[in-house]
Amino acid sequence: MTEPQPGIDTTTPQSPRVWNYWLGGKDNYEVDRQVGDEVIAMTPQLPKLARESRRFLIRAVEYLAGEVGIRQFLDIGTGLPTADNTHQVAQRVAPESKIVYVDNDPVVLAHARALLVGTPQGVTRYLDEDLYAPERILRDAGKTLDLNQPVALMLMGILGHVADWDQAKAIVRELVSGLPSGSYLTTCDSTNVHDTEAMDRAASIYNAAASPRIHLRRPWHFTELVTELGLEAVAPGAVPVTQWGVAEDQLVPRPEPIDEYGVVARKP
Repeated sequence: MTEPQPGIDTTTPQSPRVWNYWLGGKDNYEVDRQVGDEVIAMTPQLPKLARESRRFLIRAVEYLAGEVGIRQFLDIGTGLPTADNTHQVAQRVAPESKIVYVDNDPVVLAHARALLVGTPQGVTRYLDEDLYAPERILRDAGKTLDLNQPVALMLMGILGHVADWDQAKAIVRELVSGLPSGSYLTTCDSTNVHDTEAMDRAASIYNAAASPRIHLRRPWHFTELVTELGLEAVAPGAVPVTQWGVAEDQLVPRPEPIDEYGVVARKP
């Protein structure tokens, strides 16, 4: 398990470390594992939700780097490195891919700089910046990425930390507005659709102890985001992450419902 590092708060559970624990990682502390276990006791699907979210990221990046030909990725809310991070998936498909990660958690920062190393042909950079500063993110990302060429904007499990949905949309709108035609938005977040009571209890337990707080979304949030930003959703649209990017013949039997929805959408 992770050894405490100077300047890092090990007394309060932190979202990236709890998520890392659910993914089976080792970059977490006892306080993170404690609240993680309390949440799992109420909602046993949480570790599966974390794993399926990562699989969604893998399929989305493979699609974007492979079928679409995107070579630039802006991943905001990076989280702690585990396996199959955005740069690893993209650079397996296209070694020349450029990836800029953005986060402002000190633990993520320390591990990202040490572990997020890409291919010699490509570029992997890390920005210590806040989601609430989209203008600065675009400015600094533009030092590595060519913002005149298509970019894949990745917002994985991060918008759920924004309490006000209108504010979340405004942040995404500003980010997308700074990207050219042919860019893509990929996002996912936890919902309370299929197991409402358990997910609501789990969120309450988490929010009582951990930071930043989580706000569960509904499927219509994803659809509204795509519609209001004038984007074109890639089929099958906003769905549980287990159902995106999977061939129809692989969906028999259909995956069980999961409270993690995602969408991939193109900027015309």
